[in-house]
Amino acid sequence: MPTPRTKLAAVDPVWDRITAEAEQAVRDEPLMGGLIHACILHHKSLERAISYRISAKLSSNEMSMTILREIADQAFADDPGILEAARTDLVAIYDRDPACHRLLQPILYFKGYQATQGYRVAHWLWKNGQHDLAYFFQMRISEIFGVDIHPNARIGKGLMIDHAHSIVIGETAVVGDNVSMLHSVTLGGTGKEDQDRHPKIGDGVLIGAGAKVLGNIRVGDRSRIAAGSVVLNEVPPCKTVAGVPAKIVGDAGCDQPSINMDQKLTGCNCSD
Repeated sequence: MPTPRTKLAAVDPVWDRITAEAEQAVRDEPLMGGLIHACILHHKSLERAISYRISAKLSSNEMSMTILREIADQAFADDPGILEAARTDLVAIYDRDPACHRLLQPILYFKGYQATQGYRVAHWLWKNGQHDLAYFFQMRISEIFGVDIHPNARIGKGLMIDHAHSIVIGETAVVGDNVSMLHSVTLGGTGKEDQDRHPKIGDGVLIGAGAKVLGNIRVGDRSRIAAGSVVLNEVPPCKTVAGVPAKIVGDAGCDQPSINMDQKLTGCNCSD
């Protein structure tokens, strides 16, 4: 009589690589063993590790880690898109940030990645009508990471927020896929108007440090916003804008500015 087949465990090369990096990190620095085991090696999947990490960072006397972790676990279970985005964000940071040498690093150390994953749980809560819990996540993410993203904002996958200090993304903002932004970026409104009042950032956009994009305006796909610029008007696709107020100063210089991360204003010519 044939024996029943043994059910094979799901293969996850990304998670396997992260756990291998974690094991090596413990060998290299045993004093980090407790943290790395708690955050990585005690878990069976990437979503469980992320759930643990963000709940540990955001917990307080007002809301326990246990409750926050249950919320995050439910979000991952209910919406597979959250895990897909978390993976894409992770790879984006690894590919674009020269300071990132291991997939392990953003999960453990990079507040831009951690804040983004906390926002994704808050956004799930908002969509499910749990607005007060979503606001609590927003508050704690802002307090802990210095990143203030309204839970109703819509953010695509493949986001990299480098350094992630003083980031503000408003309630009706939309951020496309594969966007890169540096510290002190604001996607804000221009006054007290209600309704749809925040920027719409296209796919593949690079936003330099300290840039402010204000109002319900469109920033076209694969464009670049120079550091320190104040953008008040629409930006066509595949262009570079700079200045206060920002003006078009040339083409974006390449087909994927958010991936190349080239912030120089020279050599601008983009094929569209």
